[in-house]
Amino acid sequence: MQALPVRPYEGHILKQTIEQVERLTGTLPKEAYVDRGYKGHELGLLSIGIAGAKRGVTAAIKKKLKRRNAVEPVIGHMKSDGRLGRNFLKGATGDVMNAVLCGAGHNLRKTLRRLALF
Repeated sequence: MQALPVRPYEGHILKQTIEQVERLTGTLPKEAYVDRGYKGHELGLLSIGIAGAKRGVTAAIKKKLKRRNAVEPVIGHMKSDGRLGRNFLKGATGDVMNAVLCGAGHNLRKTLRRLALF
C-alpha cells in the first residue's frame, strides 16, 4: 500500500512502485503488467506488458495480463469494506496512516480467513 500526497498521473508512479517492490522483496522484478495508462513509460531492463496490446502478445503474456485484472476487485473491496473510500484522518500524515492501516486490515482479514480453515 502506498499513499501519495498529490494525485499524480498513474504512468508517472511506475518507477516509485518498482523501487518499493525492490525495497520490500530484495529483488528487482523482471516484468510488469500494467494498463494503458503506463504506455510510453519504459524502465530499462524491466519488460512491461500493456493490457490491450495486439502485437507480440503470447499465450503466457495473456495469462499474466488476466492475473493483473484480478487486482482491480481487491481495490474495490478495500474502498467499500476496508473504509478506504473516505478518510477521516487529518492532513497528509492522516492520508498515509489511513492507506497503510487499510492495507494492514485487508491482510489481517485474509490471514483470519485462512486460519478459520483450521
